[in-house]
Amino acid sequence: MTFPHTASHTDPLRAELEAAALRQLSCEWHNINDQFFRFALRPVTFLLLEGEGRLGFYDPRQRRIALSRTLVFGHPWGHTVEVLKHEMAHQFVYEVLRVHDETAHGRAFQEVCARLGIDAAASGLPRASPHSDEEQRVLERIARLLALAESSNEHEAQAAMNAAQRLMLKHNLATVGRPATYQFRHLGVPSGRILEADRWLATILNEHFFVETIWIPVFRPELGKRGTILEICGTPANLDMAAYVHSFLRETAEHLWNAHKKSTRECSNRERQRFLSGVMQGFLEKLREQAKRNEEQGLIWVKDGNLEGYFRQRHPRVRTVRYQGANPSEAYERGKEAGRSIVLYRPITEGSSDSIRLLGPGSR
Repeated sequence: MTFPHTASHTDPLRAELEAAALRQLSCEWHNINDQFFRFALRPVTFLLLEGEGRLGFYDPRQRRIALSRTLVFGHPWGHTVEVLKHEMAHQFVYEVLRVHDETAHGRAFQEVCARLGIDAAASGLPRASPHSDEEQRVLERIARLLALAESSNEHEAQAAMNAAQRLMLKHNLATVGRPATYQFRHLGVPSGRILEADRWLATILNEHFFVETIWIPVFRPELGKRGTILEICGTPANLDMAAYVHSFLRETAEHLWNAHKKSTRECSNRERQRFLSGVMQGFLEKLREQAKRNEEQGLIWVKDGNLEGYFRQRHPRVRTVRYQGANPSEAYERGKEAGRSIVLYRPITEGSSDSIRLLGPGSR
């Protein structure tokens, strides 16, 4: 849903959604003030800006934070929250540190942002960092191995995927402790509830693809509703790989479900979620078995402490929830068996450059 950039607020639906967005911004402000600033900031009022010239600003005289209507309603909510953090950092510098003789993005502001993990760029939006030369070379080698995984020979395909996994593992083992650029990314679209298959998929990414994962609450301003989305944190190369795996597995699981329905002549989707959950757990078991074989060869992954530090910086208070999972069923067991047969494959090269972009099935 898009709104015209006019000063009129006569549309009742628009007014209602904007009021809901402003209430949610106030909630986000209080949460950030608690987690990042220890309640040091005094309350402000919020308003939405017309036009696209500025994403937002903090006005110390009128004690308000203004955010672009285009940002709030035209971008993922995570972007809005990052810009809000940016403006709250300005508020902290002005009213807590009382630094009034520096430029807006001066030394004090930069230090606050670095300490709290806030994007200090004037744009406030998350920026994509280019891969280092080493990361690009590794991605290209992984892409070539995954291309071999398209082989019709099951053993050759599996061997190629295993080789790609070992290469990722060796690369990350070699870079642990080195200075690195860490970022975050949101995968999928916000939903009202977290499905079991998506929980298992998040576990796959966390255990085997060198990213930290967390389910975070977001707001859907175009609907006036709250939702949840998966956030991953890691190096740019690992984020790309994890995003590819996320897309690949979700699409592959759907293809496997459709094939299961056709083979069993199942007409309804009643068992779909159990089947999809089985697919993810079957693939996870397969990866865990491969990880054990890698350990036997001396390739043991130790969590990257620097990445964990970045993750804790973004999420100072993390709550772990134990999830038992649904009761097994025939559809679940069939899905699990299908998941164990999955082989990652299909990278493509973009344009005439040598940069590699990894996409899931159906992308050509």
